[in-house]
Amino acid sequence: MGVMCGRYRWVMAAGSERPLNEVKFLTVAEVASVMRVSKMTVYRLVHSGHLPAIRVGRSFRVPEQAVHEYLRESFVGVESA
Repeated sequence: MGVMCGRYRWVMAAGSERPLNEVKFLTVAEVASVMRVSKMTVYRLVHSGHLPAIRVGRSFRVPEQAVHEYLRESFVGVESA
């Protein structure tokens, strides 16, 4: 199962696949708050396909798990030399 994002399809990781009625969706403002970025940054991530979202009317909803996965994958660790 996956979530359609405009012309992009987001496929949930095998172990985290849940029915859509159990998925928590966040507004752009909520995502911006969690990520501590502006709403415009969230819109850019959605439109570029880096952050999956569904369109509800004229607004977007982003699966909460997708936000956490994006942050986890984007994390840059500092290694000791």
